[in-house]
Amino acid sequence: MKSLGVAIMAAGKGTRMQNKDVPKVCNLLNGRTLIEYVVDQARELNPEKIVVIAGHMREQVVKAVAGPGVYFAIQEPQLGTAHAVEMTRPEFEGFEGDILVLSGDAPLLRMSTLKRLITTHQQGNFAATMLVADAPDPIGYGRVLRTDTGLFDRVVEHKDATAEERKISEINSGIYVFDAIKLFENLAKVGNDNAQMEYYLPDVLTFLKNQGEQVAVEMAETFSEIHGINTVEHLREAERILAQRREA
Repeated sequence: MKSLGVAIMAAGKGTRMQNKDVPKVCNLLNGRTLIEYVVDQARELNPEKIVVIAGHMREQVVKAVAGPGVYFAIQEPQLGTAHAVEMTRPEFEGFEGDILVLSGDAPLLRMSTLKRLITTHQQGNFAATMLVADAPDPIGYGRVLRTDTGLFDRVVEHKDATAEERKISEINSGIYVFDAIKLFENLAKVGNDNAQMEYYLPDVLTFLKNQGEQVAVEMAETFSEIHGINTVEHLREAERILAQRREA
């Protein structure tokens, strides 16, 4: 099996969290920062290296998770998810394995889901594999369209989707595994010709597919586990989900 590296996006401000004194990923869930949950998940996978992409109030992020095997990249300013991963290029210089991209505000992912994602990717020798979830109410989400063989075809935003495409309930989680060499070969090609003028990581999936590479799709066990924490209400919901898991 190829060696594994992990990139964790953790540069956001979290303006909707109503806590201006800490960066988004340092808000507390049951007494621990969100980023600690995600770094612990990454450690369980025994990666060669974990790179945390920090930005806003980065000193607090570093303090929360500094330790053996954890490195830091700085994203300043924050110009999108592809830009965030591009900031890890120096840390992954010469790395020829796979890179798992996680979000520092998504602490609910199950280890079984992550392991299945990586296994699917590596056993199929895919250029990339994206994690999707079956949304009970996908209105507003981008839909993931698959090929006839079940591989990734494209992502269609809700506003651009046809009536038939809107019946699709699979949505992008923002979690991916990439072949490191192919990832960094394509990151530099990502443009920012969009309303937010940001550089988006899913564009790399499209580039790979257009190059004739195969991009796989793996399904999360539950929709709730891919949720990012964006508001105080999301924090409370995450507390309830973790409590339910402990009782199960």
